[in-house]
Amino acid sequence: MSHRPKDLSPEQLRFRPQGPVRWLSPRTLLDTSMRFGLARVFGGYVDKREIIGGRPQGVYNHADTDELWIDYVADVGDGFNATYSVAYLMAQDHIEVGGERLPRGSVLVMGGDEVYPAGDWLEYEQRMKGPYEAANPGHPVSLYAIPGNHDWFDGLTAFARQFTEGRSVGGYRTVQKRSYFALELPHRWWLFAVDAQFDTHLDQTQIEYFRHAAERMREGDQVILCVPQPSWLWTEDDPRSFDRIDHFIRDVVAARGARVPLVITGDRHHYAHYEEVDGSRHLVTAGGGGAYLSPTHTLPEMLTAPRKSVPEPDARERDYVLAKEYPSKAKSMGYAFGIFARLPWLNKGFVALMAVVGLIATVSILEGTGTFVAVTAVLLGAGVGFAHPGQGSRTSRHYMLGGLHGLAQVALSWGGAQLIKMFDDVSLWTYLAYLPVAGLVGTWLVGLYLVVANRLGVNANELFAGMSVIDQKCFLRIKVAADGVTVYPIGLDRVARRWVADPEGRIKVAADGVTVYPIGLDRVARRWVADPEGAPTDSFIKPVDPLKPRLIEPGFAALHPGPRSSDVPPQHPVRRLVAQAGEWFKPG
Repeated sequence: MSHRPKDLSPEQLRFRPQGPVRWLSPRTLLDTSMRFGLARVFGGYVDKREIIGGRPQGVYNHADTDELWIDYVADVGDGFNATYSVAYLMAQDHIEVGGERLPRGSVLVMGGDEVYPAGDWLEYEQRMKGPYEAANPGHPVSLYAIPGNHDWFDGLTAFARQFTEGRSVGGYRTVQKRSYFALELPHRWWLFAVDAQFDTHLDQTQIEYFRHAAERMREGDQVILCVPQPSWLWTEDDPRSFDRIDHFIRDVVAARGARVPLVITGDRHHYAHYEEVDGSRHLVTAGGGGAYLSPTHTLPEMLTAPRKSVPEPDARERDYVLAKEYPSKAKSMGYAFGIFARLPWLNKGFVALMAVVGLIATVSILEGTGTFVAVTAVLLGAGVGFAHPGQGSRTSRHYMLGGLHGLAQVALSWGGAQLIKMFDDVSLWTYLAYLPVAGLVGTWLVGLYLVVANRLGVNANELFAGMSVIDQKCFLRIKVAADGVTVYPIGLDRVARRWVADPEGRIKVAADGVTVYPIGLDRVARRWVADPEGAPTDSFIKPVDPLKPRLIEPGFAALHPGPRSSDVPPQHPVRRLVAQAGEWFKPG
């Protein structure tokens, strides 16, 4: 931006700060469902990667330095408070966490889902571009991005316009020409970031690009691999879910004698770090850039990726153990039970929808047996349809839970019908009084279903999407130096809610909050170094209450070996349940 806003009005900011997406509002549900369906259907016929794949793109060189700092963030473009809190932290000259002073990254990698609820030019402007310009108006940082599933909802059109046409976002400069890229880093390290389009496949043009990039590698080089989704989490239900990543590693990277010790992704809006057992590969999810919090209490303590399957009988299975999650499983479980208050309060449109559904079902039951059967069939179908897996295919678990949920809604409507029958004089006012009760109780029943289903691996997203928890954000700050790559996971327990405009670039945020000092006072000159020349690059929106980032876990070396198999306790089903139950009662 060429000017610094004097206040936080949209006219001064030149964008309108947005609230968190209400994912269970009827309008959002309908809009995203239609966009997702159209993108999945037509994406198979018109693949935007093949169109932009004709643009010339080489390997971007960042190797001409002895030490390089990279920031990695994913799932960013949601509500302003959460998105800007993370953007503001990354834009500062340095942050001090855990006794470490970590300088700002000269490269920013966005790992997918740069906007919500769907890829759209206006949404990019309001939810991603505006906040990031405000956080870093002018300090030069190289920006690279890969799309997530939400970026693909418009067929990648808005993403391509924002990130592949040389547009700047404040001080962030984009140079990539395609939706994937390769970076050469110092000390024989590389960063490859792939675009898997709804986690379906890598197009041949993309594979050839990375093979060409890999020709510059030497045996023993190390690669950081960025992928759009943590497909290693789904191998138990879908053994082939990790195959695309495994094929890429074997056919493109390992074929050149290089290794992939670190795989990072977003998509799930939490932090999770898995270490390879008897190996040195790390699988890291860091999708805390601004979107609603995802649960961690459902994360498996151990997983295997890849898994042997019928088409891959010779796959080399690797076991991983969960080293750290954020928030803790106890805190995540505590959030889960907040659904009964947050779902109706934050999604009033959903309450209205359930009120209408409940009233129609109740009246239909009062009409007689024929309509009762019809209502039962409709609600059963709706329950089964709602119980989707998110990833992979439906199993008997989904049909059973969905059917039970549908029957529970039928029972609720039947109970409402019996209640209405108790009144001697039933009028329009009776039904009007019944509407809010039916809506609220029906919504609570959906919340109860989501709590149970989430624990059993069904509707993993909807439980937390309905609550829109904006706290517990995270990003990665990565150091590439002569002694290797070190990953610092940065957590932010609470995002800022109050902001102040800084038109002169002179407001300083201290431990006790924001203090505005009039320019020219000697007191200001003694306490702060006011740099008028630095004002154009200083964030022009400051938090009133200071942000308090912390290390989620100590910085770890990407080449650090994981635990030995002899040190990992066997994961019998009963023992696993007991261990998880113990986690729930630990302090958060």
